[in-house]
Amino acid sequence: MASDKRVKVTLACEECKRRNYITVKNKINDRERIGMQKYCRWDRRHTLHKETR
Repeated sequence: MASDKRVKVTLACEECKRRNYITVKNKINDRERIGMQKYCRWDRRHTLHKETR
């Protein structure tokens, strides 16, 4: 059974604004929105991807 402490979040590229990735985060340890350097296949380079609602 999945716990409510870990939630799925969608990451959107800051350059092209497309939602490229889905990941999970711990809601208790990471309260604010997360940001990761991920590869954007439309920009063809690594860009900052931030959590969307």
